[in-house]
Amino acid sequence: MAQAAREKENYSAACRAFTKTRAGLDQPWLTALRERAAESFQGLSFPTTRDEEWKYTNVAPLLEKQFRQLFDLDLSGVQAKRLESVTFPEARESRLVFVNGIYAAELSNTSGLPDGVQVANLSQFASGSDQFPEAALGSLADHENDTFTALNTALIGDGAVVRIPRGRAIEQPIHLLFLTAATEQIVAYPRVLIVAEEGSMATVVESYASLQNESCFNNAVTEVIVNPGASLDHYRLQQESERAFHIGTTRVRQEQGSRYRSLAISLGAEISRHTLNVEHRAEQIETIIDGLYIVTGSQHVDNHTSIDHAHPHCQSSQLYKGILDGRARAVFNGKVFVREGALLTDARQLNKNLLLSGTATVDTKPQLEILADDVKCSHGATVGQLEEEEIFYLASRGISSERARALLTFGFAGELIERIGIRSVREGLDRTVLDKLHQSLEVE
Repeated sequence: MAQAAREKENYSAACRAFTKTRAGLDQPWLTALRERAAESFQGLSFPTTRDEEWKYTNVAPLLEKQFRQLFDLDLSGVQAKRLESVTFPEARESRLVFVNGIYAAELSNTSGLPDGVQVANLSQFASGSDQFPEAALGSLADHENDTFTALNTALIGDGAVVRIPRGRAIEQPIHLLFLTAATEQIVAYPRVLIVAEEGSMATVVESYASLQNESCFNNAVTEVIVNPGASLDHYRLQQESERAFHIGTTRVRQEQGSRYRSLAISLGAEISRHTLNVEHRAEQIETIIDGLYIVTGSQHVDNHTSIDHAHPHCQSSQLYKGILDGRARAVFNGKVFVREGALLTDARQLNKNLLLSGTATVDTKPQLEILADDVKCSHGATVGQLEEEEIFYLASRGISSERARALLTFGFAGELIERIGIRSVREGLDRTVLDKLHQSLEVE
């Protein structure tokens, strides 16, 4: 508790210092938002395992470290060859890059996007005359009750803003890349705002990566607004150093007849947590949220999801899959709320886990809360190991035991990876999964 109190004061001091550096640079609405969040942060505490929502995830190792925030861009640790490994050819002219939390214009390129599509650094709006983000930024993220969200909001600086105009369908994916590079013990506060206007269609890849095995802390917040009739595919890739700490929050609001599809993949970090909340604001909404986490060694990954069915004639599906090896631990808590009057809701939820060692641990709790009649809802969870019968079957056809295990493990993950609509992302994840599990599918 004493350590948490000291760290809270350190972060509070950082908020005060940041406020001074931004004095007079930003529009009043953004300054006021920061001030409200900083005030909320003062009244909140960092979560402990005594909090139900954090029962299985202890953030004490994070609070024991002294992180510092950078304010000047340093690209000395970013080499072009290394950058290629975390970018995608399909988004070569539709990407924003942030290094250690700071916008890197030299590495960003949005020249391939159609006129009217806005993909830009938040600071451009914060100091300019465009009032677009004012009504949306902070409207979904709960900076009043969530400590990490309050801290992120109090320290909003650079960030990614994506706005898809009404009725536009964007063919190429938009890539938002948040890199940690070169420097030890860095903290960054990535902020993303995505607005898909009425009848629009787009794909956004939000990725977090490390170029070295450094210890860092990313406290990320993303807000997504999917307006009537819009369709958004949202891929979230967390591939940071296994010495990193990652706390991510994604809040989504869907309007009439909209479609939101999410795939959240967690591969890196010593401790990572992603909270995804989706709110239905009208009827005829479709929500698909999938997830894949692969952890080894002593990694810890935590996924919390929530879908709020507040209106009739909506459907949702969730499939989260996990692969664990070594002494890794995974937490899954998925909630589906069906409010009174939300008739003809169709909601499905499933969490499947594959344990590759006898020392890996999973805590899974899918939940349904149904207050309406005439609905179709299901939920479930499985935890198991590779089937010896399947390994024997492959062995009987001349496949070694080691390669059989690799095939079965890869197939378990491949069901979700194949759902990604961007070829280079799929192929990159295929390689990453095999590398992480120290497996190979090469012909023997």
